[in-house]
Amino acid sequence: MHHISTSDDTKLYYKDWQPNPLETESNVPKRTVVLMSGWPLTADSWEDQAHAIASAGHRVIAYDRRGFGRSSQPFSGYDYDTLADDLHAVLARTQAHNVVLVGFSMGGGEVVRYLAKYPENNVIKAVLVSSVVSFKVLVSDDPSGNANAAYEQTKHALLKDRPAFFTGFFDKFFGVDNGVEAVSPELLLWARSTALQGCLPATLGCFHAFSHTNFDVDLRAVKVPLLVIHGSADKIVPVSEAGRKKLSALPLAQLLEYPGAPHGLFATHKTRLTQDLLKFVES
Repeated sequence: MHHISTSDDTKLYYKDWQPNPLETESNVPKRTVVLMSGWPLTADSWEDQAHAIASAGHRVIAYDRRGFGRSSQPFSGYDYDTLADDLHAVLARTQAHNVVLVGFSMGGGEVVRYLAKYPENNVIKAVLVSSVVSFKVLVSDDPSGNANAAYEQTKHALLKDRPAFFTGFFDKFFGVDNGVEAVSPELLLWARSTALQGCLPATLGCFHAFSHTNFDVDLRAVKVPLLVIHGSADKIVPVSEAGRKKLSALPLAQLLEYPGAPHGLFATHKTRLTQDLLKFVES
């Protein structure tokens, strides 16, 4: 398996799919598309999109976040500054150029924090899918205390019985709780088993990071074209008017809302998501 060592000697598992240029017919400029997974999943969640993008002739890189999947599981390092440093290590080690960063859910935070922290980079575009960046109600910003109470309740549930928590979590994640069979029982089982591969410090640390981090400053530092894709019925990271207004203030941002769609678009709306990603990558 391929691994990259970070500055604190954490080993990150990564995939690097580079199609043979002689086997691709497209004349569009070739990009390197880097796919960031959401909490608590791994690079495997992007398989459908990665296969389609590589088949179109682009290089695709995806890796397991520290603490999850096949990567090392240190006790600490689950803040966004460290996670952005991990992304920097991946891009440097793979010598990625003409990069399009794609962050799903928690991964959107790594994308914008990286662009803010490393302004000298090879990134030409970025995509936020179901991202916490512009829509998440932040614990520290909620004067009512409701968000903080919800955070503590979720933390308690994770500590008490992670398998039970993730059963209900993924029902909401994929919209199954709406009575719609958006995904198969087998996919739900895969998601739960993948989540449980993550160590407890990583699961709790990343949950704290995306619940408490305000990305307003990071967003203003984004200087590349930005595509934001979100489901209107997302119960994990609900769409808000504040989020829409925040994005509309960014001159290079474009918002695509999928009506009635839940959080896990990579599975529930994989054909449309793949088409929208490819169109943006190749535009």
